[in-house]
Amino acid sequence: MTDMINPPYRLLMGPGPINADPRVHRAISAALVGQYDPVMTDYMNETMQLFRTVFQTENEQTFLIDGTSRAGIEAALVSLIKPGDKVLVPSFGRFGLLLQEIAQRAGAEVAVREIEWGTVFTPEQIEQAIVEERPKVLALVQGDTSTTMNQPLEGVGEICEKHGVLFYTDATASIGGNDLKVDEWKIDAATAGLQKCLAGPSGSSPITLSEKAVEVINSRKVIEAGIASKEQVFDEVDRIRSNYFDLAQVMDYWGPSRLNHHTEATSMLYAARECARILSEEGMEQAVQRHYHHGRAMLEGVKALGLELFGDLEHKMNNVLGVYIPEGVNGEDVRAGLLNNFGIEIGTSFGPLHGKIWRIGTMGYNARKDTVLTTLAALEAQLKRSGASVVAGGGTGAAFDYYTEVGI
Repeated sequence: MTDMINPPYRLLMGPGPINADPRVHRAISAALVGQYDPVMTDYMNETMQLFRTVFQTENEQTFLIDGTSRAGIEAALVSLIKPGDKVLVPSFGRFGLLLQEIAQRAGAEVAVREIEWGTVFTPEQIEQAIVEERPKVLALVQGDTSTTMNQPLEGVGEICEKHGVLFYTDATASIGGNDLKVDEWKIDAATAGLQKCLAGPSGSSPITLSEKAVEVINSRKVIEAGIASKEQVFDEVDRIRSNYFDLAQVMDYWGPSRLNHHTEATSMLYAARECARILSEEGMEQAVQRHYHHGRAMLEGVKALGLELFGDLEHKMNNVLGVYIPEGVNGEDVRAGLLNNFGIEIGTSFGPLHGKIWRIGTMGYNARKDTVLTTLAALEAQLKRSGASVVAGGGTGAAFDYYTEVGI
């Protein structure tokens, strides 16, 4: 026999996941009800309305995909793309490469544009690539935690509209902590996750779809049995190549007809609803400002410790900071020391940045003054133990100065 799980408490200050808001934990523990119980239907409707606020959209088709944020990405792409469609992926980090892989698995012809990690694309670069490739879909990450960069989206929707291209964005790491204005920026499809700035656990992926995207998806509905033979149904070239991620079916499941598709992940719906409720109560503009200020305090503190920052800081996300590992310091030893001595987790990185930078997050429930100061104090202590030269008290001092300046 094994004991009940009893994980140690960690302060998760990496690029995600983060510590969930205690109110979200309480919501998860609420009693289960049947998925067609009127109470459950009300919760689903409330969840859709709350996430319209989070996405800043009036899109009717705003709901949840039961699965991690990657499930939302796959649902969007496999439902919008049929084999042979061209998809353009401007990639500036690890998660652009993920969009490329998922689109390829959906049978798309994928055109990729890559730039140096730590930079972002200009609208002119994106439009030039659209003109050259003539894609059906532009798939673009907003915030890529692998590089900490926040790709500007304003104006991209107009470019896509001008050239008859559907615009999809993965906003997993950015939504809630950085501006995302789905309607104003003419985004056709956006997906997210709970485990970053939304202050929840991984396992549910909010999604929103424009009328244009809905029309494309519904045009691919599988022919009803009885209208055509089963063989004809499954020979249809246009059919969505997934049952679970078939958004035409999932929209019917969330819609007024409530057609059966799958058994709802009730506890995760409770969590997602509470994440959206908390953000809506705070206000989206206020949430973005909170992430900006605590991210800036962390940035000022890290600089004051004498550490070098990574990437184009003008375009970094509010909620994640890239920090070069000092020369002569073992980055993994420092991370292990923070975890074992202070119970604090910060992130390593991937690909060309592996072993070169740490990624420090200030997001969701952890975008707070006490977590920033605690992390800076612990990082200073651990760096000293690792033989690094740091300015004593510089990190917390600079953060305190910033908080005083902005009245926090």
